[in-house]
Amino acid sequence: MNINKKSCSQFGDQRSGESRMRSSGFGNGSRGNGGRGNGGRMDQRGFNASTNTSTESEFMENEHAEQRAAHLAQIRADIAASPRGLLTSEERSDLLLMREEEKIARDVYIRLYERWDIRPFQNITGSEQVHMDAMLALLEHYGESDPVRGLAVGQFYRADLQALYEDLINQGLRSEADAVRVGLLIEELDIADLQKVARRTNKPEILAVYAELERGSRNHLRAFYRWKQKLSIDYVPQHLSSAEFERTGLSAHEMCH
Repeated sequence: MNINKKSCSQFGDQRSGESRMRSSGFGNGSRGNGGRGNGGRMDQRGFNASTNTSTESEFMENEHAEQRAAHLAQIRADIAASPRGLLTSEERSDLLLMREEEKIARDVYIRLYERWDIRPFQNITGSEQVHMDAMLALLEHYGESDPVRGLAVGQFYRADLQALYEDLINQGLRSEADAVRVGLLIEELDIADLQKVARRTNKPEILAVYAELERGSRNHLRAFYRWKQKLSIDYVPQHLSSAEFERTGLSAHEMCH
């Protein structure tokens, strides 16, 4: 697959260690009454009503959204150009799982950005939507139904994933530090599961999407790792080895292929 190198999920950790977003939020995670601590009233588009000028962060987010859209279009085109073979039962189960698992990440980050206004949650929400859409493109390519079709934010088809979402929300709403811990936990779980499901398929188009999502998740983990350092948060990895977790968190951002 020839996935465009300009885009991926790099926007999840880009400038995430800097000042927090103060304009109104992103998509379903936005706050209609504007960001905290901003001297001017912010309207729903992120414009300062007192000056009628957009913030730098608004401009950057629009640019990132355009690049994400182009990147997703390329992923879809590459999948559509691939042969449509038969899925094994294991491959089918894995595609369905990863579609919902990416939704967990997106939905949790929407809620936690609303509560804590921590920049990576806003940025990564858009990237997780791309991950969800990439998994949907694979399901549609193989004629499979979407397990989360019509489900609102915070709703899931599988009971175990619904329970996981609720546990993550309950933890993340306790404090900023716990919210960052939830971000780290979600990303290391995603990395571990993507590695696991990649070992159960030999289809190039599925492997390419899994690899792309794993690169994005490593970048997301790096973003939350910087906040871990910034806030001096203690965290013990649960799904990756300590060595892999630390190596990933301290390594450089990856460009996507």
